[in-house]
Amino acid sequence: MPTVESILNSMSDNPENVRFSEVLKVAEHFFGKPRIKGSHYIFQTPWKGNPRINLQNRKGYVHEYQVKQVVAAIEMLTGEKHV
Repeated sequence: MPTVESILNSMSDNPENVRFSEVLKVAEHFFGKPRIKGSHYIFQTPWKGNPRINLQNRKGYVHEYQVKQVVAAIEMLTGEKHV
């Protein structure tokens, strides 16, 4: 099973065609359990405004822009660039 760090590095390298389960695992690791509203998985961030984390399961995958938002939020939280 891939680690959170390996999934995050993979997401940073190629934000296309990332599985929902993998993005969810990474987001939960950094931001805790999401609030689920319909098909939206909304994560609380320690700041107001962007980047926000709002994921949707689209046939087992996540939209590319949502993956980029998760990576940007983690970089903002940790102060580290994930490339």
